Amino acid sequence: MKSFLKNAARVKPSQNQLRMLRETPFYAFVHFSPNTFTNLEWGDGTEDPAIFNPTELDCEQWAKAIKSAGMKGMVLTAKHHDGFCLWQTKYTEHSMKNSPYKDGKGDIVREAAEACKKHGLKFGFYLSPWDRNSELYGTDEYNTYYKNQLTELLTNYGQIFHVWFDGACGEGPNGKKQVYDFDGYIELVEKYQPDATIFHDTGTLRWCGNEAGSAPFAQWAVVPVELCPMNKPQTSGALIEGDISFSYNSDVAIGSLETIIYSKGLVFTPAETDMSIRPGWFYHENEKPHSLERLFNTYLNSVGNNTTFNLNIPPMSNGRFNDEDVKRLNELGKMLEKEFGTNLAENSKIEILPGFGVTQPEYIVNLNSIKKVKYIELAEKISEGQRISNFQIFTKNKEGYWDKAEQGTTVGSRKIVKINPTETDEIKVRIMASRDVPEIEWIKVY
Repeated sequence: MKSFLKNAARVKPSQNQLRMLRETPFYAFVHFSPNTFTNLEWGDGTEDPAIFNPTELDCEQWAKAIKSAGMKGMVLTAKHHDGFCLWQTKYTEHSMKNSPYKDGKGDIVREAAEACKKHGLKFGFYLSPWDRNSELYGTDEYNTYYKNQLTELLTNYGQIFHVWFDGACGEGPNGKKQVYDFDGYIELVEKYQPDATIFHDTGTLRWCGNEAGSAPFAQWAVVPVELCPMNKPQTSGALIEGDISFSYNSDVAIGSLETIIYSKGLVFTPAETDMSIRPGWFYHENEKPHSLERLFNTYLNSVGNNTTFNLNIPPMSNGRFNDEDVKRLNELGKMLEKEFGTNLAENSKIEILPGFGVTQPEYIVNLNSIKKVKYIELAEKISEGQRISNFQIFTKNKEGYWDKAEQGTTVGSRKIVKINPTETDEIKVRIMASRDVPEIEWIKVY
């Protein structure tokens, strides 16, 4: 078991994964399609393109609102399951070519990409593999069709930071189901946008297991290859204790406190936590945005729990974000700045003590004076792998004794620990268990 743990500790991220976790952990999804006009979540592909007419489309409004929340990028639904394309594709008439918007010459993918560039956001897209409009669906020709459209998006809209695939695979208009060539899709992304991350079991990020913004409690980026079956393991087969992974996909649940499993190997594939600012992914007039408290807590449990956070904001049929959503995004950005804008340990000395051994050191953070503390943020040197599996946090009280403030499991790229507000001048982080010698990149205090 010890040799396995050391091997697991050396499973490392790619440069794309590292860049995503460190630079772009919080970004936006934008779901916009004929569903916005039919008040549906899934269209059936028979919608008349003429209904798609956003008369007040304002992608700059989107970008400004997204940026106000502290997000670093936007992922646009270039095509959802209904097959309608938001750009001037050569390969189908079920697209902007037959929309009244700009007399059939509109290209919302381009407008969104340009708005992102202007306002300092990264741009990505979602191209649904399932297509309920294309008569090619369910045949080998459909994979060619899909790759042609994917190539258009990868080559005509500047740098792409994130390509989002899902595994939805219902019937097409001919009643057939498709065998997707995900290997071929991934090859195109790597060819044309080598710096892009990919959301899919074949890609850079995996699904957290739900669409409610709820990441599993103990969040490992190093997971059994069975969760990401098309990725190449960095280790050979290994025995895995149940508490090593609480990560899920739609078909597989691996890990519980009672079970031990045998894996074919381990991969570095962190999770993406996704949810919509409203109950639906597309705009519905009768819905309201979630509370600021829920969005903030989701941030803590995603970005602050070793995952990325992809928050959807659906435009209205006129092509603008609802004012209530814009207000909530602005509130979220202000709250994040208020809570995490000032690192109280910015100029603090951090002393490393041997603790209970090389895998269980203690870190003492001297704040230089008494300060009110609400959060402690830990980060491993994730470029070298994820190692910590259990830690405790203490604050020094007025009598000079250590009070236990909180305990946790995994750390990874970033772990934000919320404690009861406490006045203290020293904080101790004790590593209780680690797969190998832990490497802390930073300890921040707010």
